[in-house]
Amino acid sequence: MLDRILGTAIGIKCIYGCLFICFLFFTAFVYTAEVPDTAPLPQQELALQGKHIWQKHNCSACHQFYGLGGYIGPDVTNVMSAKGKGESYVRAVLQNGTATMPDFNLSVKDVDALVAFLIEADKTGKSGREHFLADNFGQIHPKRKKSPRN
Repeated sequence: MLDRILGTAIGIKCIYGCLFICFLFFTAFVYTAEVPDTAPLPQQELALQGKHIWQKHNCSACHQFYGLGGYIGPDVTNVMSAKGKGESYVRAVLQNGTATMPDFNLSVKDVDALVAFLIEADKTGKSGREHFLADNFGQIHPKRKKSPRN
């Protein structure tokens, strides 16, 4: 009996009408619900300032995050945790430049903000090829750590 009602044109219109009304209620709920205010931590606020400085100086024209960006400078996704690099290395490069990177004459506050930004970026994951596998369909997947067998 229900199959005959739902299979008719009127039944199908009723189903779509109910779905549309549910969609409207859900949309109204989403746009009117109160979102709790979360104040950013001071380190996150500094990292956000660093992101703005990164964008202002167009650093992604030369540097990359996760392999996306320019090719003149290195990928800086994990520069803060890279062996032989770290915060002191990054500060020295930002304050003085290198043979290929110009000295932008950044203030100490700007350098602190960029360092905070790179620290936060470093927490997002690993960028090197050794951390990923490509399957037969060309899709990229993170390598799983092998669990020790007992």
